[in-house]
Amino acid sequence: MSGRVSFTPPLALASLSGEADADWARAGADYAGAAFLGGIALDADARAAARDLVARDRSEFLPDDPLAFIDRQLAALEDVPLQPAFNVRSATVDPMADAARVCRDRDAYLEINAHCRQDELCAVGCGETLLQDGDRLASYVSRAAETGATVGVKVRAEVPGVDLSALARDLERAGADFAHIDAMDSESIIADVVDATDLFVIANNGVRDDATVREYADYGADAVSVGRPSDNPVVLERVRAAVDRHFGLEQVR
Repeated sequence: MSGRVSFTPPLALASLSGEADADWARAGADYAGAAFLGGIALDADARAAARDLVARDRSEFLPDDPLAFIDRQLAALEDVPLQPAFNVRSATVDPMADAARVCRDRDAYLEINAHCRQDELCAVGCGETLLQDGDRLASYVSRAAETGATVGVKVRAEVPGVDLSALARDLERAGADFAHIDAMDSESIIADVVDATDLFVIANNGVRDDATVREYADYGADAVSVGRPSDNPVVLERVRAAVDRHFGLEQVR
């Protein structure tokens, strides 16, 4: 497990496009130890794709200056007791380093998005397309990590032709500190990546209750994350209680 990544409780709020901002993170801070803001499109192609998504009624962040937006949002969380992180998308490598510097200076993690599967994003080389172009994804990680930022990747299981464990090893060698894994219906992929790397592994997908938290904990996840219900305090309270039980926190709470 990467020594650069740690948050308590080991429960994260996962990014929701157009919704996961500082106010959203603050609202969930009573339950979570980390919050992944964003995603935010950084370069021209990614921003064009985001505008296309908005045109078909998807919520997206499209500020005039993405880097200034990241900085403002992280600054707004300085007094909030959780570990902030920012999920970013780009079709080119240079903006990754720029965003990493902003995150580094705000003591936030940078999360490279290799997860979104909307056609518009994949068409410009963002999102899960990066999983099938491991060399390019590794170059994103390397450039971001060179800034001194804590860097990780949001990935998705069940992408045809992608050996996620092998890819995770390559990303670790490139400088990644964590893997945030949407396990889809392949929950055991968490154990595969845990066994293959020393990355801090955050398990995502279907985290709603005691049973799902227990399953991911048994597979060796270092933390779990809640996606769509991350603004639902009833779900968050239930998941937090399960995290306390299955990650050994009840005795110190």
